[in-house]
Amino acid sequence: MPEAPDHADDADRESLRDLVMTTSRALRRRWVGTLDPWHLSPHEARALRVVAHSENPRLGEIAQRLRIAPRSATEVIDRLEDRGLTERVPDERDRRARCVRTTPEGRRVLAELQQAQATDAEDFFALLTEDQRTQLGTLLRRLTTAHADDDRCRPPHPAPAP
Repeated sequence: MPEAPDHADDADRESLRDLVMTTSRALRRRWVGTLDPWHLSPHEARALRVVAHSENPRLGEIAQRLRIAPRSATEVIDRLEDRGLTERVPDERDRRARCVRTTPEGRRVLAELQQAQATDAEDFFALLTEDQRTQLGTLLRRLTTAHADDDRCRPPHPAPAP
């Protein structure tokens, strides 16, 4: 596959931030389309993955991992439970508490979703060489790791006074 031209003046036209955000939006739109056959939202798919990869998490843990409010986690898990993809079970350590686990149907759907996501990602990144993919992954992991604690929704500098 021919390589895309390398334009040195791209940085002049678009900032790295804009390029990353545009790419992220494109990936998200594709992911929404990929999820359509299962009638799941990206939020629901992420929650299903969190439950499946945790050992019977409580709703609070799910909310933390998804970085959403506990009430929102409850709503997402309710929808997954209504579809038979998750179920609430007693917490073995605290009988008053409830945990969430995936059902066999949830594990089946998750496996299909993971395959669909892998296929879509392969298609999306197909124009990059293996070396470019490796380099992109390294750079994005470096940024993600460096900013893992940046959970604030405010600019790094105070807004100018009116």
